Amino acid sequence: MNHKVIFNVLAKDENNAKELVDAAGDRVLVGIMVKNFPNEEDAIEQVEFYKKQNIPVSVGLGAGDPAMWKMVADVSAKTHPEHINQVFPAAGYTLGRISELNFSNTIVNALIEPSGTPGQVYISTGPNSSEYKEKVSCEMAASMLAEIGVHSVKFYPINGDERLDEVAAMVKAASQAGLKIFEPTGGIDVENVYRIVQTCLENGAEMVIPHLYTSLVNKETSKTEVEKIEQLINMKWNVN
Repeated sequence: MNHKVIFNVLAKDENNAKELVDAAGDRVLVGIMVKNFPNEEDAIEQVEFYKKQNIPVSVGLGAGDPAMWKMVADVSAKTHPEHINQVFPAAGYTLGRISELNFSNTIVNALIEPSGTPGQVYISTGPNSSEYKEKVSCEMAASMLAEIGVHSVKFYPINGDERLDEVAAMVKAASQAGLKIFEPTGGIDVENVYRIVQTCLENGAEMVIPHLYTSLVNKETSKTEVEKIEQLINMKWNVN
């Protein structure tokens, strides 16, 4: 993945996913949420089905449910997806699992939550730790991830472009710690994505993976609209 901006999106089914990949190539990742499956085997089957059709997969929790962290790790270890979404406390465990399998080209992120105060965040995003709302500095959070080799920060929920000052502070800290990939998530749509991505690039991110889920979905067909994907990939970013 050599692009500056890649879009993490949903697809109604494999046909919709193929349409999106046909339109955007390796500029999209198609999310498969493990929470939507009754068991691990069914989720593995779906990921493998997509991969056989050259659809790049992002394995996700599903509605950010931290209780799904182990299922995400297990499904990913069996399927070698292009991208894995994980809660902060389980990111190192997940990275260790896939490193043992030499899944060298898989991006693993860790979920960090904005606190409402620029420069301070919550890293307690696991199923039990999320009950504790204790702020830490962006620098400390980024350093902890860099120490164990996690590739990317997923920053959620950013509420569209309401928290750009918090986004900027987290991107800056991540970049300085050596984490070059940043994934803003929550309330992002075709209208506000430019400002959000540009903020990430201006503060040191080398790759930005915004997550645009329901905002791209046609409510009548439940499909992610190809026209909106085309609109996204035609955007021009100011990059150094």
